[in-house]
Amino acid sequence: MCGIAGFIDTKRQTKETGLHATVDAMTERLINRGPDSGDVWVNPEQGVAFGHRRLAIIDLTDHGKQPMASDGDRWMITFNGEIYNFEEIRDTLKKLGHAFHGNSDTEVMLAAVKEWGLEAAVERFIGMFAFALWDTQDRTLHLGRDRMGIKPLYWGIFGDHLMFASELKAFTAHPEFVAEIDRPALATFLRRSNVPAPQSIYTGVSKLPAGSILTQKADGTPPTIAAFWSMKSLAEDGARNPFQGSMEDAVGELEPLLRTSVRQRMISDVPLGSFLSGGLDSSTVTALAQAESAKPVQTFTVGFEDPDFNEADHAKAVAAHLGTDHTEVYVSDQELRDVLPKLPTMYDEPFADSSQIPTFLVSQMARQHVTVCLSGDGGDEMFGGYNRYTWLARINGRLGALPRSARSTLAGMVRGLSPAGWDRLFALASPILPKRYAHADAGERMHKMAGLFSAQGIGAMHQRTLTVWDRPPVPGAQEIPDILADPATWPTLDDPVRRMMAVDVMTYLVDDLLTKVDRASMAVALEVRVPLIDHRVAAFASTLPKHMLFGEGGGKAILRQILYRHVPQALVDRPKWGFSVPLQHWLRGPLRDWAEDLLNASEMTSAGYLDPAPISACWAEHLSGRFNHQAKLWPVLMFQSWLQANSPGP
Repeated sequence: MCGIAGFIDTKRQTKETGLHATVDAMTERLINRGPDSGDVWVNPEQGVAFGHRRLAIIDLTDHGKQPMASDGDRWMITFNGEIYNFEEIRDTLKKLGHAFHGNSDTEVMLAAVKEWGLEAAVERFIGMFAFALWDTQDRTLHLGRDRMGIKPLYWGIFGDHLMFASELKAFTAHPEFVAEIDRPALATFLRRSNVPAPQSIYTGVSKLPAGSILTQKADGTPPTIAAFWSMKSLAEDGARNPFQGSMEDAVGELEPLLRTSVRQRMISDVPLGSFLSGGLDSSTVTALAQAESAKPVQTFTVGFEDPDFNEADHAKAVAAHLGTDHTEVYVSDQELRDVLPKLPTMYDEPFADSSQIPTFLVSQMARQHVTVCLSGDGGDEMFGGYNRYTWLARINGRLGALPRSARSTLAGMVRGLSPAGWDRLFALASPILPKRYAHADAGERMHKMAGLFSAQGIGAMHQRTLTVWDRPPVPGAQEIPDILADPATWPTLDDPVRRMMAVDVMTYLVDDLLTKVDRASMAVALEVRVPLIDHRVAAFASTLPKHMLFGEGGGKAILRQILYRHVPQALVDRPKWGFSVPLQHWLRGPLRDWAEDLLNASEMTSAGYLDPAPISACWAEHLSGRFNHQAKLWPVLMFQSWLQANSPGP
């Protein structure tokens, strides 16, 4: 795992010293991603500069250093990530006559490109990766990103320079870069709590889409982007070729796939562990890792003082059953809040999933013991774990036939009572209500449901559930529809639930969950690997009929059957928890002064990015205790704190 940066001067006007100094400065901004070593390579004649910061995982010797040249020096690469099947590819290449000087996957990548060409080579790679590859013969730059978008890669053109980097902070070291906030992207951020690909917070900088390769000729002709893999196509193929066997047959095929995925991600020349929350996904990954290991796997859990947000006891019970070498640390509310000043630099552009805080803390704790960790991210999207998949289908089935006017009237009636009022009403009625209605946030759920009543169809409901600000308070911004808002980009599937799942992989998984884990872990130079979203696992999951995903125990039915082979059902069958913090209470209590400073109306007006009126009204309602507006307030607070830390001109 590493950090990469570089650029092409298409006019070839930058001297060697300038190329070297600029790319060196860009690369140094990424030292958190690669603290072990760093190096640069420049070609003044062709106007190219590559930089690399290394976190040594495979082949710790100098043979693994980058940027790295191929035999014959035609190709030069700077690469972030891991190719898990590099040993198999290397064996094949050896039989074809290739010789290797070291034991790194980077050297194998170069030989594969030399043997088969870039696209054919990339299609053989199993892993997570972002790379820049320069062809000195054709004077062509290729930027590539892995199928699922696990590893980040930004690019942009400023003047005569095409720049790229693992994180935006590297761009700020280039003299041609202009840090201008993209208002449409800011509006989408407030709508989604993240800046979805291909947008970034800066005008002129884009995220390379997952599963694609950008090609740029040195003559400065516009770059092209082509997909080598598509979740949309995979979902459609799965629907055309559904799994025909029984649940037992499916479990018999899926578990070996998962074990192979976990086994390959355990290859490391440095200590490796596993995050363990005690939930279904992390428990499955940890159980399979322990089954593949001859010694206890190191597992890590963060516990919280607030019992409503603490899963540590569940994790400890799973760890004890599996026999892992378990480490847990309980953090105070103050330790959680102490992370706040680090977030703008850590996430590099505004990001507002509040579980970013505990994710950083568990990464920080794990890094004291290991350099690589396995994670259970992606299980919900792959195997139907979110309650909204069945919930939205149920609501649509019951209300779909009602005219819009009736649905709007019903929504108004629900909103006529505040969430706090609904909470009191549910509390009074609790003796006669089924247990499934006994939620601490019942009022918030009622208001969220009311927001769905006017949506026409499950697709529109799905968008609404992932919408924070329906009307983002960014004056003058004309939003560019993201994938979630553009049905033309969705897989063509008859089953709306399977379509929701695929769209979540294409959006929420890559733009939120994987971004959160990558930045939080790389802030402490920890590599995190995600076995559940191996593309072979995704391909098999896309063929499964719904009854293998949604059962009496909820979603992820088939994953439960696999886990029950390793962990007693009683240890893992419990209501789904989120990895979260008590944000709504913090904002009314210990974070109130911090929040009020950032939400100062005159300063928002002066900066010129946000309309303070709806934000101030939202803040007042939250402080009243009648509403929980943490979801709306957190993106605003994260943008304001990011703006303070970065201070680009309006």
